[in-house]
Amino acid sequence: MDTKDRIEKFMLDMNLSFEEIDENTWMIEDELANIDNIVVKLLEPIVLFRVKIMPVPKENREEFYKKLLELNATDLVHGAYAIEGDSVIIVDTLQAENLDMNEFQSTIESIGLALIQHYELLVKYFN
Repeated sequence: MDTKDRIEKFMLDMNLSFEEIDENTWMIEDELANIDNIVVKLLEPIVLFRVKIMPVPKENREEFYKKLLELNATDLVHGAYAIEGDSVIIVDTLQAENLDMNEFQSTIESIGLALIQHYELLVKYFN
C-alpha cells in the first residue's frame, strides 16, 4: 500500500471527516473530535500537518510571541506554533516512509488537544 492510501486509511479508521482538496492534500474537519481545518499534505519524504489558529494580535505582540514559544517548549507533544504572514498556525511533519497509525493519530490528537487547551490562553491577547 502506498503512502497516500495509508493516510486515507488512517483517517477512515479514525472516523475523521475529510475531503481531498488537491493531489495528495486533505482537509480534516471533524466536530466530534474537536478538529477543524487541519490540512494534511503528502510531500515525499514527509507528511505535513498544518492548521491555521488565529490572526496575530495587533497589540501585545511581544508578549504573545513569548507565550507561543513557552507553549512550544512545555505543552506541545507534536508540532510547533509558527507565524505565517499574519496568522498563527500549528505545523508538524512526520516521515512518510515509515508512517504508522499510532504516529498519525498522535499528531492529529495532539493538535486537537492544543487547540482546546491553548485557545483561551491565546485569545486573551486580543482586545
